[in-house]
Amino acid sequence: MVRGTIPAMGFLKGLLIRLASTALAFWLATFLIPGISLESNSATETVTTLLLVAVIFGVVNAVLQPIIKTVGCGFYLLTLGLIALVVNGLLFLLTSWIADQAGLPFSVDGFWPAAVLGALFVSIVTWILGAVLDRD
Repeated sequence: MVRGTIPAMGFLKGLLIRLASTALAFWLATFLIPGISLESNSATETVTTLLLVAVIFGVVNAVLQPIIKTVGCGFYLLTLGLIALVVNGLLFLLTSWIADQAGLPFSVDGFWPAAVLGALFVSIVTWILGAVLDRD
């Protein structure tokens, strides 16, 4: 450990990078994926909404995805992992529903193609941004 550093800072840095990259991926998805929309009146509201949606998405994935993978292990094997697209689309749709219930101006219009393509797009963009930005 480098003298004077705090071990938790690395964790916090990684968390902030992941949050920012997920929010950016959601923002890009609103422009590129038909059926995903963000209706806001100001830049502050847009940024706040994107950050909150990124947090919701992270919590939904952290809590539900391990349970779904464990329970549905047979389906993952049977479909050679393609069921993951369906699961991720459903989790993306759940994120939209929770955001709507929280009064956030973020919406996804249906499962196909918006939720599935949105989940795929956000996953790829977040992965790329995380790989580029999280270099020590």
